[in-house]
Amino acid sequence: MSALPDGPGPGSGARDFDFFIGDWSVQHRRLRRRLDGCTDWDMFDGRSTARALLGGMGNIDDNILNLPAGSYRAVTLRTYDPAADQWNIWWLDGRNPGMLDTPMRGRFCNGCGEFFAHDVFNGRPILVRFLWSDMTATTCRWEQAFSVDNGQTWEVNWVMHFTRLPD
Repeated sequence: MSALPDGPGPGSGARDFDFFIGDWSVQHRRLRRRLDGCTDWDMFDGRSTARALLGGMGNIDDNILNLPAGSYRAVTLRTYDPAADQWNIWWLDGRNPGMLDTPMRGRFCNGCGEFFAHDVFNGRPILVRFLWSDMTATTCRWEQAFSVDNGQTWEVNWVMHFTRLPD
């Protein structure tokens, strides 16, 4: 895995996900098949509600994903490690509630959050990347990409556009 960019110092990123606290409408764009040259995308909506935990050193979001084949729920748990100045992110899918995904690790730098993990997809070792970008008071963007060549090339396979819901 490539090294994370140098951060501004221990403890400085603890509030990086504050922009995400609240209720969101989500427009999903997800590649139908991953890592096989597929160019067909499913589009579907969803909702997400994010709340702070651990005095702001963590957060959790509860998600409803309305896939074409049916809806399901999932949870994202994020915690901040001040000694490493990085976030750890876990995904828990309601369709398989006994298993947490491999944690993503990373931080925000220059207005973009980059998070990485080594994982396995269909028996192949991969590098996974999450990118958070375009954060405003009312919108943000998240994407997931896989790499089979340790980050030399990436296949973006899921994009979410978030729009904040009124209070």
